[in-house]
Amino acid sequence: MEDLTERRTVVVTGASSGIGLAAAVDLARRGDRVVLVGRDPARLRAAGERVRECCGEQPELFRADFAVLDDVRGLAERLRAAYDRIDVLANNAGAIVLQPVTTVDGFELSMQANHLAPFLLSNLLRDRVGRMVVTASGAHRSGVLDPDDLNAALRRYRPMRAYGTSKQANILFTAEAARRWPEIPAHSFHPGVVRTRFGNDSRLVALGMRLLPFRSPEKGAETLVWLTNQDPARLVTGGYYADRRLRRPLPKAADPALAARLWTASAKAVGLDA
Repeated sequence: MEDLTERRTVVVTGASSGIGLAAAVDLARRGDRVVLVGRDPARLRAAGERVRECCGEQPELFRADFAVLDDVRGLAERLRAAYDRIDVLANNAGAIVLQPVTTVDGFELSMQANHLAPFLLSNLLRDRVGRMVVTASGAHRSGVLDPDDLNAALRRYRPMRAYGTSKQANILFTAEAARRWPEIPAHSFHPGVVRTRFGNDSRLVALGMRLLPFRSPEKGAETLVWLTNQDPARLVTGGYYADRRLRRPLPKAADPALAARLWTASAKAVGLDA
């Protein structure tokens, strides 16, 4: 359990924009040492500058592309070299992929970027992490996860179904991590429908993001920040939260047997022992 009386180190993935950047700014203002992880170097530098301008301290920046598992392995090595302790790992990076894409590792992109990459990173940092928060989504309702076929979405591809399946995996992973790693409080959360860069490859989606009454990234980050600061004894480890309240995900995202199968399949996919 992390020591909340001292300054904490908080690693936020997907911190170049949106929920991740909003959370990083909030946490830095509260006095945490924030570490930003992002894919695009220019946007990552701009995010670091925003944190510095808001909070007076330049955060550490780590570039990694979650579409490449070797990048994730390299990120874990660099974080381990830099920090003896990571008080909070915020697995926030994610994407909605509008067209079917297979990564260099052979996996459907949303499943890899949203689930397999953070699964791998968390496992590689397990002995350094004091608490884990995972950005999931109410979109898990559209998930159709089959641990025996993590690439099922590539057939008759539907973006929201692929995204929802990866978010279903996020919730199952968090619950299973809590069972396997009882020393690490782990929580997932739904940020609400947030105005972010998601879907910017589509002009229609991007226009909708600007015009429809979605939440701001700051509002979407509130539950993430709250989960990092609550006494773990007051939370349900492995639980799924929304608007700072414990929620019940759909049964397909709350099945311990399915979670265990997903863990085994994910470990095999990324080259870890189950």
